[in-house]
Parts: sequence; C-alpha cells; structure tokens
Amino acid sequence: MALVGPTASGKSALAHALALAAGDVEIVTADSMQVYRGMDIGTAKPSRSAQAEVRHHLLDVADPSEDFSLARFLPLARAAMVAITGRGRRALLVGGTGLYVQALVDDLD
Repeated sequence: MALVGPTASGKSALAHALALAAGDVEIVTADSMQVYRGMDIGTAKPSRSAQAEVRHHLLDVADPSEDFSLARFLPLARAAMVAITGRGRRALLVGGTGLYVQALVDDLD
C-alpha cells in the first residue's frame, strides 16, 4: 500500500488514521527530509505521540550533515518492509519524494 502526494497535503494525518483503524499497519516514510534527525519543523514529521501510537520506519535515520540518497533509502526501506511483513503486519509507504516511492514500488536499483 502507498499513500503519496505533495508536501503539506495531509498524507501523514491520513496515514495515521488509516493505520489506527486497520490495527495491523506500520508506516514506512518515503520523505527525503523526514529521514534527518532534528528536522521536525517544516517537514511535517509525525509527532512523538503519533509515533508512539503507530510504528514508523525511516524517521530520524540520518544526521543533517550526512548525505542521504536513494542508494541509502532503498535498502533501509526494503529491510523495513520485510521486517513488517515478517511480523504478520502490513506496510504503508507514505511520502512525497516521488523518486523514492517509484524506485521502491517498481523495484529499481
């Protein structure tokens, strides 16, 4: 499952509501800025309380001084999705970075 759209279109809130309603969904973030620690303002990163209610993956995985690219995103996202399905749960890919979403969905390298 994937929920994609432009920045500030309400994806995070909708994903959170869907995950809570379904009960067996974890969110995999496909946003090129939400991966950075400390970049909470201006990225619409889910709040700590939202993250406590629904498990999120790929948030805060890089320091702002690090480069983070598709080459780093893909193995992390794939590993998260394998782990999620391995627990008998469903993954919901959420984000606005089209290249990340397309590469993951189309299984590009």
